[in-house]
Amino acid sequence: MVEAVNDGGAQLSARLEAALLREVAEQYRHLALAYFKGALKIPQFELVASRARLGRWIPDTRIIELSRPLVLEQPWGVVVEVLKHEMAHQYVAEILGEHGETAHGPRFRAVCVKLGIDAAASGMPIPKPGAVEAEQGKVGERIARLLALAESPNVHEAEAAMAAAQKLLLKHNLELRHTRTAQGYSWRHLGEPTGRTTEAERVLSLILGKHFFVEAIWVPVYRPALGKRGSVLEICGTPENCEIAEYVHGYLVQTAERLWMEHKVEQGILSNRERRTFLAGVMSGMSDKLAREAKKSASAGLVWVADGDLEGFFRRRHPHVRHVRYQGQRRTDAYAHGREAGQKIVIHKGVKGTATERGLLLGPRR
Repeated sequence: MVEAVNDGGAQLSARLEAALLREVAEQYRHLALAYFKGALKIPQFELVASRARLGRWIPDTRIIELSRPLVLEQPWGVVVEVLKHEMAHQYVAEILGEHGETAHGPRFRAVCVKLGIDAAASGMPIPKPGAVEAEQGKVGERIARLLALAESPNVHEAEAAMAAAQKLLLKHNLELRHTRTAQGYSWRHLGEPTGRTTEAERVLSLILGKHFFVEAIWVPVYRPALGKRGSVLEICGTPENCEIAEYVHGYLVQTAERLWMEHKVEQGILSNRERRTFLAGVMSGMSDKLAREAKKSASAGLVWVADGDLEGFFRRRHPHVRHVRYQGQRRTDAYAHGREAGQKIVIHKGVKGTATERGLLLGPRR
């Protein structure tokens, strides 16, 4: 059982609630195969209005309860985490036959650790930043100063400052990999769930995974209010790297849209027909630029390889990863203009506050 606070409840139409319960059952089947090797038998599911608990496994009636406010107000990824938590309770009771321990006893916690499931008995199962060491705080301050220099109106100074900040991030993560084991990792979902993933979004996810020290994957989600499935970008990494990657994601999305609006004005374009093509070009141009910087770092002997701890965390969260190829946008003039614009983007205004307050503090996602 996962407990929360307050009470009350949001509402769905009967049709949407029935569709939601079917989706929960389908999600259960997927998780049962991926995490529990098909050992669990599907129970009944009920939505309850109370906010007093997020979920509960009831062994006598074989029911998993989920909070209706949780399902309607929180991202689908959080709902899945609660469902996995209750499935772990079911596994301990029905498969391991453990009935003598407390609900969150040693065997339950062992199952959760093995499968990468949040074992906390209360509170929303969302990633919480871990403690930030003093040295990381110093790195945060130095990155803050470098990104502040990237505000310079002189394009060469701005470019140099951003390159220096990225080089510092690279060196910082290389040092962490060699000096710290069993790092604390977290996950978060970026952007709004969408029914269709564009080329620009896919290229952006690759940028984050290749250059900002996180693992990135598109995961399926359900949108209860619409009764529709979709997908959302998930990243995994240390809390500070996730924070940086989230800022970069929001910054590049906003910047690409701004560049498209400026391009429309300059070219006298009235429609948005070429918008997706232009945005894909912007992200491709930014990817090229970061690749050039990475090549310079590699020539200096700085090459970062994802550490085993992060890969293990990622694989526990996603035991079965499927790779899909997509057809890109047409390489029109709009794509070329977007690519040129993307190669001129300088990431700045990313860090605010002091590193001693929260470590690598980044601005809110725009």
